[in-house]
Amino acid sequence: MLNLFASIIHFHMKSVSVLFLLAIAAISACNSSRQNNDSKELFPALPDSAQAISLMGDTLYPSSPYANGSSKYDTAKMNYQASPDNVDNIIWYGRWTAYKGDFREAIRIYTEGISKFPQDARLYRHRGHRYISIREFDRAIADFEKAASLIEGKKDEIEPDGQPNAFNIPIGSLHSNIWYHLGLAYYLKNDLAKALPVYERAVRESNNDDKLTSTTHWLYMTLRLLGKKEEAEKILEPIQPAMNIIENKAYHQLCLLYKGLLPADSLTGETGSASSNDAVAYGVANWYYYNGNHEKAKALYEQILKGKIWASFGYIAAEADYVRRFRK
Repeated sequence: MLNLFASIIHFHMKSVSVLFLLAIAAISACNSSRQNNDSKELFPALPDSAQAISLMGDTLYPSSPYANGSSKYDTAKMNYQASPDNVDNIIWYGRWTAYKGDFREAIRIYTEGISKFPQDARLYRHRGHRYISIREFDRAIADFEKAASLIEGKKDEIEPDGQPNAFNIPIGSLHSNIWYHLGLAYYLKNDLAKALPVYERAVRESNNDDKLTSTTHWLYMTLRLLGKKEEAEKILEPIQPAMNIIENKAYHQLCLLYKGLLPADSLTGETGSASSNDAVAYGVANWYYYNGNHEKAKALYEQILKGKIWASFGYIAAEADYVRRFRK
């Protein structure tokens, strides 16, 4: 009788254990499903470790240009873990996660931050930047438009650099970076009519030569692509050879090219290969394009697309234009 009672107890305990394990599995499956659904809301699913699908259809994997990124990432992560409800810790954790090449994880970090601080424009500004990196332009535009609405009527603030320049003088601000990146996102979508007023505002609000040259460069290209050559030439009037340029020497040189003060081959070299960076090569390629030399423009776009820094704005813009103009 005792043996029978023990057997019944053992059977029920096994049943309870099985039910418990099934319940845990169900909860885990629900959490996994919710995480997958959350990821789908943030960006399309990709193979493990992949970051994006290029506009050419290629799978893009992490690539970081920052040699000292690992130690700074570790510090940012440690600060975040010590105080995860500090918005500055969230921002720097996201920034250094992106700097080491994991844009998708950075987007998740900023999204978590937005859930905690939905009125902080900085989180939308940085998440929007990384949506550009992974070619999610519509989502980037939505973030920058939200950020722009949040800063309206508020005082601007300096935005510290992840990699300070040689003078350790930040040249960017929250407002200027929101307008700059919003204009860029429209531009990359080829929505030039919407990019135009954004860049016009960015130029008007530029309070140093670095901002002025970078925004003038994108405004000039936008106007030329819209067929507004005279207006494009007019906005170059403030650009002079002698300016106080700390970071944006490439954009300054391009603006001097547009003014006719520098020859194109001084920026790309006699062989036509990019001697500086993707931004210079892209600007020169575009200059050839709207001046009618489409073959030279195509060759420069192709030169850019052989590079490895696929998250640079020059690279992404070259990719978008190449697909739009030359890919059949």
